Amino acid sequence: MSESQQQTAEQPRTPTKRGGGDPASRGRTTIADGVVEKIAGLAARDVVGVHAMGSGLARTLGAVRERVPGGGRAATASRGVKAEVGEVQTAVDLEIVVDYGVAIAEVARSVRENVISAVERMTGLEVVEVNIAVSDVKLPDDADEEEEAEPRLQ
Repeated sequence: MSESQQQTAEQPRTPTKRGGGDPASRGRTTIADGVVEKIAGLAARDVVGVHAMGSGLARTLGAVRERVPGGGRAATASRGVKAEVGEVQTAVDLEIVVDYGVAIAEVARSVRENVISAVERMTGLEVVEVNIAVSDVKLPDDADEEEEAEPRLQ
C-alpha cells in the first residue's frame, strides 16, 4: 500500500458538507402581488358582514367573466383587492360591500385581523397596512348583480 492509501484507511472519512448553512437560507423566494391579493380576498370574504368585494362595475364585469370558460375563479378571488409586495413586507388595499345593519367599524376591524393573519401565516411577509374602502351597502331588498345576470327565460 502506498502512503496516501494508508492514511485514508487509517482515518475515517468525514462527509463533505457542501454549500454551508441551513438549506432553507439557500436561495430566494419571491411572492407575486397576485398571490397576496388572492389570499387577502378570500380572507376578507370569510368575515361576516362582507357581502361582496369590489365596486359595482368590478362586480358586474366579474359576473360576466365568470360565465366565460376559463375566466372565472382566479379573477373572482382577487376582485376588489390590490397588494404591493416587497421583499419582506406587503400592503393591501380592499374595496368591500357590507350588508345593511352591520357595524362597519367592527366589520373593518375583523377584515383587517383576518387578512393580516392569513397573509402573514401563508407568506411570511409582514403586513404593514390594510386599507379598507367601503364602496356600498347591500340592502335586504336589493337584487344581486349575479341574480340579474341570469336569463329570465329558459
